[in-house]
Amino acid sequence: MSPADRVPPTGEEIHLPGPSLQPILLAFGLTLTLLGVSLGIPFAIAGLVLSIWVIVRWIADTRRDIDALPPELGEH
Repeated sequence: MSPADRVPPTGEEIHLPGPSLQPILLAFGLTLTLLGVSLGIPFAIAGLVLSIWVIVRWIADTRRDIDALPPELGEH
């Protein structure tokens, strides 16, 4: 399949995710986890909890976005 075949027809809506703080929060959580190795275990635990929470929320949001797509756009 050539790249031209994968381009949506004119007028077809392209779905893009909305703005999100999740990438920033995940980066902060991972940074805090790594800094916790030298600063102390409470920082590492806080960073790990934040990172896991953000990843779970990000997956849930992505699933919700995919479920909201029209059926013909959700297929590969």
